Amino acid sequence: MPVALPTFGSFDFVAQTKENLPWADLPTLDLSLYSSPSNRTQLAQELISAIHTHGFFYVKNFGVAPEAVDRQFDIGRQFYEQVPLSEKMLYVPPNFTEGGFNGYMPAGRIVVDPNTGLRDKVEVYNIPKFNGDFAQDHPDAVARNLVEIEVFVREIQKKIVEPLLTLVAIALELPEDYLTNMHQYEVKSEDHIRYMKCGKHPMEDNKRLAAWVPGHTDLGSFTLLFRQPVAGLQIADPTTGEWRYVRPQNGMLTVNTCDALQLLTAGYVKSTVHRVVPPPVDQQQVDRLGLLYFSRPHNDVKLATIQDSPLLKREGYIENLFEASGNPVPTMEEWTFAKQKWQRTGYLGPKEASKEVLPGFSEKVYT
Repeated sequence: MPVALPTFGSFDFVAQTKENLPWADLPTLDLSLYSSPSNRTQLAQELISAIHTHGFFYVKNFGVAPEAVDRQFDIGRQFYEQVPLSEKMLYVPPNFTEGGFNGYMPAGRIVVDPNTGLRDKVEVYNIPKFNGDFAQDHPDAVARNLVEIEVFVREIQKKIVEPLLTLVAIALELPEDYLTNMHQYEVKSEDHIRYMKCGKHPMEDNKRLAAWVPGHTDLGSFTLLFRQPVAGLQIADPTTGEWRYVRPQNGMLTVNTCDALQLLTAGYVKSTVHRVVPPPVDQQQVDRLGLLYFSRPHNDVKLATIQDSPLLKREGYIENLFEASGNPVPTMEEWTFAKQKWQRTGYLGPKEASKEVLPGFSEKVYT
């Protein structure tokens, strides 16, 4: 029978699964310790260990009120429940086929079952930075909440993104502001907040689906996933390749490092493959609503290996895939739109899959 949903603002709006799943053993970073400079070295070591070995970790005590997070989930819910598809389609980015992603992206972009041609049920609404670089219209369900969304996003930047970047810089034995200087909010970059709905599939379809969202890496610096009680996110262990579930944690963020940091560190920081699979049977009757934030370097940052890090030099991480192959190193803007464009074509099935995002960097759909 369908699961009864309490008022959405309660946040834990779906009961956690009772199934015994193969959970990933991920470290937890306590950001309440960040305010004391004496704690930062230890935190930096904990973080660099996590992103060198796993590429995924949890963050607790990150300073954003649970009520503010709940409100953002509610804004996402209002958009998907109140705006008809015909109106949503008015907000598809005009450069969608060229990699554009700000605005609405409809379901059905990805073939999730090549045998039957079954397509995904994933809808996305992205809102870019509020720094004056991006003109974007919104449906009323979003527009009436823009002030609140901007406050939330700027709080994420200051309380979560900047501390994480500072800790990575400390661990790489760089000046504390080395990475934050590449991620200033007022400078143009493709950061965005995302309201994401994974629509439920019939149970019969779920039995033959490997994934609702195929395995992939994210293209920026950090992805922040606010607590998602519907189990389905899996990561591929960087050592064994084995898929493991990411356990929902009360009051915590799930964070993963992405392609830009991997390129900037010549692979020392892992951009870990992850996917969304059908939920356990006791959660398959509900849609999966997600709230995410994507942090990326400035558009004009060249994704060349950082040569100023004593740690990277000692460990022998001195050139990334572009440099090793002798191909031009892209800027963050070039990388963003090349990979986004590849995802518009490479995800559509084996016959249309392209293996090369840019010269020197091959990509694939992970299963």
